[in-house]
Amino acid sequence: MTSAEFVDCTGLPAGSLLDVETKNRHHQIECLGGSAIRVCGHPEYCPTPVRGRVLDPCLIERGRHLHFLLEDRRPVTTSRVVRLRVQQPKPSSSIH
Repeated sequence: MTSAEFVDCTGLPAGSLLDVETKNRHHQIECLGGSAIRVCGHPEYCPTPVRGRVLDPCLIERGRHLHFLLEDRRPVTTSRVVRLRVQQPKPSSSIH
């Protein structure tokens, strides 16, 4: 994983993994394409991976709050992001 100051979720390929540490929690996010995500890390709202989407702007940035919507109905605002790490999916190799 690579440390980052900010990430635009819409610019990441599907399958990218984000490790987001906030002041109060630690979230693991899988990017599914565009603003769609699968997130876990909150003991009440998403103790196991839950589908959601990052709210506009689709930017996750150190020092700012992360805003996302779980299951198209529950808005979540985190405490400030203190560490952000990104892992893009490895390209698949195929033999023809």
